[in-house]
Amino acid sequence: MELSTDIMYQASFSKNQDFEGVFWMGVKTTGIFCRPTCTARKPKPENVEFFQNTKDAILKGYRPCKVCKPLENPDETPEYIQKILKELREDPSLKFKDIDLEERGLEPATIRRWFQKNHGMTFHAFQRMFRLNTAFKKIQQGDNIMETAYDSGFESLSGFNESFKTIFGVSPKNSKTQKIIDLKRIETPIGTMYAAAVEEGICMLEFTDRKMLETEFKDLAKSLNATIVQGENPHFKMLEKELAEYFEGNRTSFTIPLSPVGTEFQKSVWKILLKIPYGETWNYKKQSEVLGDVKKVRAVANANGMNKISIIIPCHRVIGSNGTLTGYGGGIWRKQKLLELEKAILF
Repeated sequence: MELSTDIMYQASFSKNQDFEGVFWMGVKTTGIFCRPTCTARKPKPENVEFFQNTKDAILKGYRPCKVCKPLENPDETPEYIQKILKELREDPSLKFKDIDLEERGLEPATIRRWFQKNHGMTFHAFQRMFRLNTAFKKIQQGDNIMETAYDSGFESLSGFNESFKTIFGVSPKNSKTQKIIDLKRIETPIGTMYAAAVEEGICMLEFTDRKMLETEFKDLAKSLNATIVQGENPHFKMLEKELAEYFEGNRTSFTIPLSPVGTEFQKSVWKILLKIPYGETWNYKKQSEVLGDVKKVRAVANANGMNKISIIIPCHRVIGSNGTLTGYGGGIWRKQKLLELEKAILF
């Protein structure tokens, strides 16, 4: 769907976040190009031109704006954060102090703000949580509680027990029967995602900027009677590999095990979604016909909207009967990018 210059200018003027990733605006008078949400002062309509991607803007001679940084994914985990997280995964007993960060040339306040924004807690609180998450999993696997406490960097068993119970609501001893859901941030070319997995497979794959994400986490934990913890899962490595191949255009179907959470009707609808071939688009009517009940078009649409495993269960392949790109939890622009990647024909 082609956007008019007037629509794009108005979207940029009002800093409309719905158009993030849809277009970029070049300013002829300054030679820079910006996101639609750039906070810099907006130029006159006659002094701008619009681009469908950043490559075209650069080829035309425009430089990226230093205010909105259009070449960066705003939700992407910075490389220096990724390095710290990798070290924590390799040795959960590590305790990064402000002086340790400063020795690496990192500003503690910057690290603190990033974790506060993306994890809702300070970096030091995240480290404590990470150590406890790792301990939780070790105890579940049968490790000795006292050894686990000291290996996790706690100086006393009583302190470990108290912290553990505060976070998980049960004592280490009683946690062995508690089910857990592993959670990890995953980077993709169209945004950062949260992946969640249980032993059976992936149960969630959502963009980090999706609305109501916190509610989804709570529903997921409640449905599975489980605790969500930050940490690795055997399924994550395979997931990252297959997603990378998909975005490179080298994979048209996924083999990663899935464990979707929903009602029986929702699961039946999601199974239909998995039947939509790569490179094709269906509408809700066709989806309900395959399901075997043409009267349930609206119910099918609602079930699609409740899908928590984006991309792999391809609800992005369902469009309106008139060929328009209907709602998508990750944003219409992402739906468009995914269909462009798959070279889907919009009917």
